[in-house]
This record gives sequence, C-alpha cells and structure tokens, in this order.
Amino acid sequence: MLVYSSPSTASAGVFSKIGDFFSKNDSIQEGGNSQNLAILEASSGPSWQKLPSGGGDITIVGGVALLPDAGPSGTQVEVNEKPSSASGQVSTYIVRQGDTISSIAKMFDVSAGTILSANDLKRGDTLSVGQKLIILPISGVQYTVKKGDTISSVAKKYKVDVGEIVGFNGFSSSEEDLTIGEVIIIPFAEVEEKSTTQTKKTTSKAHGTSGPDYSGYYMRPVQYELGRKSQGLHGYNGVDIAGAVGTPIVAAASGEVIVSKQGGWNGGYGSYIVISHDNGTQTLYGHLSGVVAKEGWHVSKGQLIGYMGSTGRSTGSHLHFEVRGAKNPF
Repeated sequence: MLVYSSPSTASAGVFSKIGDFFSKNDSIQEGGNSQNLAILEASSGPSWQKLPSGGGDITIVGGVALLPDAGPSGTQVEVNEKPSSASGQVSTYIVRQGDTISSIAKMFDVSAGTILSANDLKRGDTLSVGQKLIILPISGVQYTVKKGDTISSVAKKYKVDVGEIVGFNGFSSSEEDLTIGEVIIIPFAEVEEKSTTQTKKTTSKAHGTSGPDYSGYYMRPVQYELGRKSQGLHGYNGVDIAGAVGTPIVAAASGEVIVSKQGGWNGGYGSYIVISHDNGTQTLYGHLSGVVAKEGWHVSKGQLIGYMGSTGRSTGSHLHFEVRGAKNPF
C-alpha cells in the first residue's frame, strides 16, 4: 500500500521510501507496464471523482503514484527520478487541478506542441480535471521563430508539409501568425550538420533500436501474403508494412491495450493502438483505417485489433509497426 500526504507535512522518510521504491524497480509498474517512468494509467475508463489527491505533488491512481518533479504549486518532490518520455514508451496522464499544458510538458520533458498534437488539442484549449492525455515521445527539430517567418516559409526551409507543423504545434491553421522568439517543433525535419569543409543534410536515424532481442515473442502483425515490408527501421524503432486498405492487423503478442485512438492526427500516427506486454515492452500499430481493440482490453497473440489504412502522416496504405523496449524483429 502506498502512503501519500501533502509535501508540506510529509516526512523525509516517506519520500525516501518512495525514492527507494523507484530506484529498485527503475519503473512504475501496473499490470506488466514497465520500463516507463512516465505515468501509465492504472485502469481503463477512469473517473476524476475516483482520483484521490495526495497534496500538491502526489496523486494515487489504482495504487500507482503519479510523481511530477514539481507540482502546480511549484514545490519539489524529493525523489531521484522524474517522469520522462525518454524511454520511448507511450504513456497516459490524468489531469489534476492546477495543471496546464506547459506544466505537464515540463513534467515529462517534452514540448507543449507534442502534447497538443498527440491529443488533438489547439492552443488555448482548456483542460478538465480527470481528462486523460496521451504522452508521445515524438522527435522533431526545435526552431526559434525569426522576423518574417511564416508557417509556410518554415515548412519550405525544412522540406516538410505545412500540415505537419500545424498539427504538431497545435496551430489552428497554416495562416496563424508566428511570434518572434517563439519555439516550435518541426516534426520529421531534415537536420543540417555543419562541418569545417562542407554543409550536409541528413535525415533522422531510427531511435530506440537498442534493447533485448525477444526473437519468437512477437508474430508478424500482418500475414505475409497480405502485406510486404515497404520501409526498414525508421522513426522510433518502427517498420512499415504495405498492403490494401482494410487488411486485418493482429496483435504481435498478448497484452493489455493501453491506447486506442480512432481518428485525429495523433502525432502523425493517425488512428493507432498501443499494447503493453508482460515482458515490459510495448508495440504500436499506426495509420489504421479502423480500430477494433479498445483501451483496457486484454488481447491474445494473433487476435484482430484493427485494419490497415493511411491515416495521419501517411502517403499510402500501410501499417507502421513499432516495438518499444526491445529490438524490432521485423
């Protein structure tokens, strides 16, 4: 049983025990969801009325302690680790009283635009207590707006679609004015690397490719006769498997569905599903035309979870399949 109290009255011993808990386990675990110091939702369909408050810095949901590095009041939590999306795991966060997009972004060490994009929010949207937010570790180039910049000119400079910048940063349209000094994210942009002899451009390499090799644990999410691999490792340890719209997609391994999103941009994934597995890894299935498996479902290896499509950042019908926390066997 986890004990919580307001930081103003908590003893150093309580925080020491919580710190020891995380240092021993290296993760917050709930139902096999490991390798993730970011917050994983403990149950499906949470209701904010059921969320007990542990003061400014601690909230308990289903026995899982949600510990930011700084609460809405600005007080600090005395633990060695802070929530982070650096592990590459997809996570969910339940909005508390006093939270803002900016404070949550700081909590997870991601940009505000990442949170806006992943949850189909726009700048100025109001958060509600109990609202569930998806936290996606999306890579992109940070860009500081200069005099004369427009969304279109920045998109042209980095050779990306205008819609990617609009969707990722939560702009209302491509005509929205940029503020000088404002920092925005250019998703999937080319990065200029300067050297003493020449300037060259390289695209971002695949991330999250290191990790254990669980050969045989995952099955191919698309039958061989129905889809072919159209792109090797890219993005976050992902591969693309091309096929016809509506091609069945199955769970690569048994586990719990922790994210199931039908419709929306969602950081470029479009309609997508994330499954958490007992070995501490997650698999992600993106660009779906239809979602079958719902959040909270326990699915078996080979079970139908959705259908192939071309939603989100996609140029043709295919499945974007990621393995987070282990090598991608495909």
